[in-house]
Amino acid sequence: MTPDVITVEHGVVGYDGRPVLRDVSLTVTTGEVVAILGANGSGKSTLIRAVLGLVPLTAGSVILFGHRVRRFRQWQRLGYVPQRLGAGSGVPATVAEVVASGRLARRGILRPPGRADREAVAEALRAVGLADRAKDPVSTLSGGQQQRTLIARALAGRPELLVLDEPTAGVDAASQEAFAAALRGFVDDGGTVLLVAHELGPLRPLISRAIVVHQGQIAHDGAVPDPAGHHAEPDHDHVHPHGPEEPAGMWSTR
Repeated sequence: MTPDVITVEHGVVGYDGRPVLRDVSLTVTTGEVVAILGANGSGKSTLIRAVLGLVPLTAGSVILFGHRVRRFRQWQRLGYVPQRLGAGSGVPATVAEVVASGRLARRGILRPPGRADREAVAEALRAVGLADRAKDPVSTLSGGQQQRTLIARALAGRPELLVLDEPTAGVDAASQEAFAAALRGFVDDGGTVLLVAHELGPLRPLISRAIVVHQGQIAHDGAVPDPAGHHAEPDHDHVHPHGPEEPAGMWSTR
């Protein structure tokens, strides 16, 4: 039987007395690519933050790789890409330096980077199409390239699970295609993916299962639903502001 990577059982989350997630249960097994879909404010980003232990449950449980999330310590097994932040904002670092920080959970803070670390960084940069920008300051990249840098940072840690919060929202088409190619390589190597999206775009062929969140509850768990309305138009460009359900994402995983 394929082992479960993530299990959420009857999860409940609320902010300031307002329920955001209501009795949510789901599993993600090894090798799956699961998309969490839903409107802004539906609770989808809160769901993945609860999975990561970044927001507390008021009821229910989350299990990662067989361990309850509050006791989970094997963070090198997991890579997290938050909502688009602008990787260059206040970060006086090169692209390679930012990506190299993704190795810290695996090698530890005190040990200097070795050959395996350098190879992992180079491989991650190639995967997202930024090998030629490795020595450039992150602040000189476009928004889409900065998002690719965050994805490369997660890949550099060579995790078993990638958790991504709207990784392609508002970025250019070239960056969306580069991200889809990088994700395809990760999955082909046996990786598992949980991602939040408003629209899937070039990621759609990779998705093995879709979970639709509506008003804090799971309204659908199965095949990817067909787009509807103006989202189905081929020239629809998805650039939506983040919903009011929670503040913007975080730079580091833990």
